[in-house]
Amino acid sequence: MSITADNPDGGSVAIAAAGIRKEYGDRAVLRGVDLTVGWGEVAVLFGANGAGKTTLLRILAGLTRADDGAVRLAGRPMHRRGNRARRLVGFAGHQTMLYNDLTCRENLAFYARLYGIRDAGQRIDDALAQLNLSDRANRRVRTLSHGMQKRLAMARAILHEPAVLLLDEPESGLDAASVATLGELLREWAASGRAALLTTHSVEVGLAWAHRALTLDGGRLTGDVPGYPSTGSG
Repeated sequence: MSITADNPDGGSVAIAAAGIRKEYGDRAVLRGVDLTVGWGEVAVLFGANGAGKTTLLRILAGLTRADDGAVRLAGRPMHRRGNRARRLVGFAGHQTMLYNDLTCRENLAFYARLYGIRDAGQRIDDALAQLNLSDRANRRVRTLSHGMQKRLAMARAILHEPAVLLLDEPESGLDAASVATLGELLREWAASGRAALLTTHSVEVGLAWAHRALTLDGGRLTGDVPGYPSTGSG
């Protein structure tokens, strides 16, 4: 499938977050995080376990509410757009959010109905093909390996052709061939003019995929350096 750029509101950046704060009880997880991700850019977020990476991605996706701060997607405030803003985002996290007793195709068909996707059959075929799951389309999720389930979750994340892709440790549990497939998807994503932000513990993988490498430490962004995105297919 040829991915086309989708910048529906003309914002100068895809993601803009300012002063994001989040506490759980007396523990401050995020302490005023500011970040931007531009169109046509893949950014990777590094940080130790518990640094707040997952919390930040969930806030950007509209799945967790920040205690303070603001998020803009495509130039528009997230809190004013509700479900419409969330439609701009494709998110895949640690939990796959798949239905074990449904097949791969049935899972994607369910989400296609939620998003009101036209020509859903073709979109499902395309998403399965992009994640090398076409030959598993009619297998129930419970019969798939962990890595295949993660790939299906990523197929769900791109199903509605969002403008922004948020992936939490997407390479975890994937074999080398699947990591290469994901890298190619991200290269296409950036080349189409869209944006992606992902977390990873693998410095090698992250720097190979990303145009920018960010570091989250102590609830604050402490680093922002260029990555070295590969132009190959491996």
